[in-house]
Amino acid sequence: LNLRSSCLTPEDLMNMQHCNLLCLPENYQMKYYFYHGLSWPQLSYIAEDENGKIVGYVLAKMEEDPDDVPHGHITSLAVKRSHRRLGLAQKLMDQASRAMIENFNAKYVSLHVRKSNRAALHLYSNTLNFQISEVEPKYYADGEDAYAMKRDLTQMADEVRVHLGHSSIPGDLCLFSFYMLLPGLLVAAEAASGAERKGQAREQRQFASQLRRGLS
Repeated sequence: LNLRSSCLTPEDLMNMQHCNLLCLPENYQMKYYFYHGLSWPQLSYIAEDENGKIVGYVLAKMEEDPDDVPHGHITSLAVKRSHRRLGLAQKLMDQASRAMIENFNAKYVSLHVRKSNRAALHLYSNTLNFQISEVEPKYYADGEDAYAMKRDLTQMADEVRVHLGHSSIPGDLCLFSFYMLLPGLLVAAEAASGAERKGQAREQRQFASQLRRGLS
């Protein structure tokens, strides 16, 4: 398995959305993936199998709160059922957290998780050392409560300082690569038009056209 870092292509983002639809009840429109890819190109990671197919991902961002210390947020984490219990979720989370430290000097990272999701709670609490900060009632669309959780990144930051300057990727370089590959999105979206979710494919084509017009 290959864990691929930042500077994801438009096609990668579409494949992340497909993985999300397969794995999670919380789904996002395509433009939300592009928002992450364009705003924080260093922070999202994917896991690929030996055939180059995405089997897991983490979608992450920085929170923009001037009254708080710099901190990141995990928007979405998913691993396909066929590749669970291999440590991929932990690796993806650690990679995203390190990138937050290296690129934005993040002090902690936050996330939300369903109260009923025992497997995720075990991962976050026992493996990744997240702490529950509060309960947010009816956070999810179906009315279920969420645990708001935080992970202090002080210890990881100390480890990152040893390697700082060797693994970070300039954001402008990521954005340049993203823009150069954007035309390929139209081809990929066209190929997806025969998939079960035709509405998603149509949305991807429309959004890609809007982006291309905006860049011209």
